Amino acid sequence: MLVRERYKVVRVTDSRENYAFAEAVDILDREMRGCLLNLYEGALLRQYLPCFDRLKGCGAFQNVFLDGESLVAVFYDCGGVPIDHIFYQGDSHGWQDRLYYAGQLFQQVLNLTDLPSEVACALLLSDNVRIDQKNQKLSLRFHLVPLEGMNPREVVYLAGDQARKILHPRFSSPREELDFLEELEQGGCANAVQLYALWRTREAEIREAYETLQKKNFVRRWCSLLIGRVKRRIARGKER
Repeated sequence: MLVRERYKVVRVTDSRENYAFAEAVDILDREMRGCLLNLYEGALLRQYLPCFDRLKGCGAFQNVFLDGESLVAVFYDCGGVPIDHIFYQGDSHGWQDRLYYAGQLFQQVLNLTDLPSEVACALLLSDNVRIDQKNQKLSLRFHLVPLEGMNPREVVYLAGDQARKILHPRFSSPREELDFLEELEQGGCANAVQLYALWRTREAEIREAYETLQKKNFVRRWCSLLIGRVKRRIARGKER
């Protein structure tokens, strides 16, 4: 199946009322790169048509056009695998990798600032947050499933959910990292800019805490982590 005599559909992975998502190949591209087709019809066509005018500066955005009764938005595929395949309870990633990928995630979220909330939120769904470990890259995949009632705060909530997968609490987590995760859960940031600013401030503190722990031997490190947790519980108890 060819769309506009250019995009050869490989498979359709999502199909619902007035929406379909397909993986395709651009046969006019010398490198035959993979691309993603988002097709909208009916009420969704009218809803999403203005959205793509705001994606002109997006690097992954390739094309948008009308094909019969469908609005077709084309994006380059970013590769990688879903975040849940990389970061999960019991994984063995070191703290340097965690801070690196968390930084990439928050940078991606900052880049979503000017996008419509329904687009930004779709990009932050778990299947769309993709990690390419070989190239050490975190990207957002443009499977723009229709969403309703989205706003900038929902973008922050979804970003926080993904960040907590990367920096999930572990015994090796210093107090500074646990405090940051709690801040994410409390949802104090109203938009992506505030969230990124919070990360830039806390990232330096978290990195310094890890570097301090790393200089200690196993016993002193273990004791420091234990004492940190006790102090944190006492402080939280007083706040209540």
